Amino acid sequence: MSVIAIILGGGQGRRLFPLTLYRSKPAVPIGGKYRLVDIPISNSLHSNIKQIFVLTQYNSASLNNHIHNTYKFDYFSRASVVLLAAEQTVSNQRWFQGTADAVRCHISHYHLKPDDDVLVLSGDHLYRMEYQELIQFHHEKNADVTISTILVPEGVTHEFGILKVERGGKISEFREKPATQEERKGLETSEKGRYLASMGVYIFKAWVLLELLKGNEADFGKELIPRAIKECKSFGYVFDGYWRDIGTIKNFYKANLELTGPYPKFRFHSPKGSIFTHPRFLPPSQVISCRIDNSLISEGSVLRESTIENSIVGLRSVVHKKAAIKNAVIMGADYFEFEAPTPHEVPLGIGEGSVVENAIIDKNARIGRFVTVKNVKGIEQEDGNGYYIREGIVIVPKDAVIPDQAVI
Repeated sequence: MSVIAIILGGGQGRRLFPLTLYRSKPAVPIGGKYRLVDIPISNSLHSNIKQIFVLTQYNSASLNNHIHNTYKFDYFSRASVVLLAAEQTVSNQRWFQGTADAVRCHISHYHLKPDDDVLVLSGDHLYRMEYQELIQFHHEKNADVTISTILVPEGVTHEFGILKVERGGKISEFREKPATQEERKGLETSEKGRYLASMGVYIFKAWVLLELLKGNEADFGKELIPRAIKECKSFGYVFDGYWRDIGTIKNFYKANLELTGPYPKFRFHSPKGSIFTHPRFLPPSQVISCRIDNSLISEGSVLRESTIENSIVGLRSVVHKKAAIKNAVIMGADYFEFEAPTPHEVPLGIGEGSVVENAIIDKNARIGRFVTVKNVKGIEQEDGNGYYIREGIVIVPKDAVIPDQAVI
């Protein structure tokens, strides 16, 4: 008996646009130096799960490069992280129709045995979890499928699949994103105002998953899981740690800012269950006459006479003098520009005297001198020249150029 992990890369990632303009969801940077896919891969490796498959369809080049350059194992560890992109075969010449369909299309690659277990994970969540505890629960209950759940307040049930779990852990009901009191009726737990939401972490007996995939369900959360609950011996495992869904711009922004401050609920610094990512040979960050508070500064950055508060500063970031950054996610750059033979009119990074607040600045962006990026008009959604606004948050996409003195 063995366990394999399948990480779902998702579709076009429309809810994370424009961060998914040039990359798939699992390849989106988080925490200054990591990628979202590093979370479930690291959790799997720490849980002694050594066969890991990452499924993706859209914009897979960046993810492919990251996995190829990061997860290299010696000949004797028997560990592997394999990226499976959508492919055309003689028997199947269409693109994935959903997450369940993606798993179905690659069945031949997993080499499953009937008594194996299959751990299905999402590629856009932030959490630290020992999957062996979930697997042990799954075996103790002799479950066909086990769904990891987390308690959520009433106000966010419309964002999740909500479960009714009986004493002993057996799932008796599942409702997809109940928004009203009537739709939530009967699902409340013993903790008043709290509900059990699916985390998007599932474990199946291999033969059960193979039987379920013989149907035509396209999506896990909306279709295959409700069917599994009706037809199979299904249990709910309650996870009591930190967990955040990173599927939207607002959630992505909030999750990053929650990493700052003296007592973050999720710490990349934790020695327990460290998160792996691409090892880089970058110099230490250079900080000259700056005021920095409640922020994470990644290696290779150059910060000059600037003010940075409650922010993430990514790899190779350049922040020029008198710039002010507050409540912002600066993703940094893929390369240094100091020795470029033909300097760009607007240098990489945040220009002199510029103000960046309540914003996400994607990689290789060029913010000119005395620019204001803070949604000064309080707009909820807009597509502008070199920027987007989603849920009130300004996003400057990858490689964008904002000219001197622009106001957003």
